[in-house]
Amino acid sequence: MRVEPYGEGERSGSDPGGRRPEDEPGTGVVAAFGRQLKLLRVRAGLERGEFGTRTGYSAATIASFEQGRRIPAPRFIDQADEVLGAGGVLRALKEEVARAQYPAFFRDMARLEAEAVELHVYDTHLINGLLQTPEYARAVFAMRRPLLDDDTVDQRVAARVARHSIFSQPFLPTLSFVIEESVLRRPIGGWSVTQGQLEQLLLHGHRRNVEIQVMPNDREEHGGLAGPFTLIETRDARRIAYVEVQRNSRLYTERAAVRELEEQYGILRAQALTPRESLTFIEKLLGER
Repeated sequence: MRVEPYGEGERSGSDPGGRRPEDEPGTGVVAAFGRQLKLLRVRAGLERGEFGTRTGYSAATIASFEQGRRIPAPRFIDQADEVLGAGGVLRALKEEVARAQYPAFFRDMARLEAEAVELHVYDTHLINGLLQTPEYARAVFAMRRPLLDDDTVDQRVAARVARHSIFSQPFLPTLSFVIEESVLRRPIGGWSVTQGQLEQLLLHGHRRNVEIQVMPNDREEHGGLAGPFTLIETRDARRIAYVEVQRNSRLYTERAAVRELEEQYGILRAQALTPRESLTFIEKLLGER
């Protein structure tokens, strides 16, 4: 079985908590971008306050970008490149900076997800990030232990919301989700957050390229007891499986390994409620409060 590790296997030399060097503030591509940004700003003869005014950010935020403490949005990078006359130097780093907003173990998956023509997801603990509202995502990250600082929570929420661009691509991928009933009943963030999340599921469930299915708690037969996973088909017809647990992740590319999970997913879809039944079920949950 061929396995491509993108988590635990890359953590040699990391601290006991599993944080890789490029995740630390002030290091990696974000720090390199910040140093380049400062050099270009100084060369242009602009103080942080003036530069911030021209780009719509405070001087303190500009300082955070330059010191690698905050990850700039793609819009800021485009503006900064133009205002500073960088000639594309900053824009050239935009893709790498965008990837840095994700936890290290998820960065390769984020790239594959954005390029996928098909995604099939089985979730057992949380609503999948592609379907999460910003409020639900914030509640999830705020509960993370060890605690994340406020800036990191903001970055993670922004990164999660940025993934939603998959729904507005010119070429719409085929997306399907099997979600455990217990996930829908878990009031992450309180009822108002949960209500908004369930309403969001209904909206996504009516998209022509999206199918959402609920796995009821009372099913006596269950094909996915080994845990959550995602199946990916890329534009070049590669089929890949992604499995994640406790900040460790794996991308499976060997056909036999992927086929096993494809078989599980097919059984799960057969055992779950149909997409139409699932939307009715979610509407019923909304009506219980």
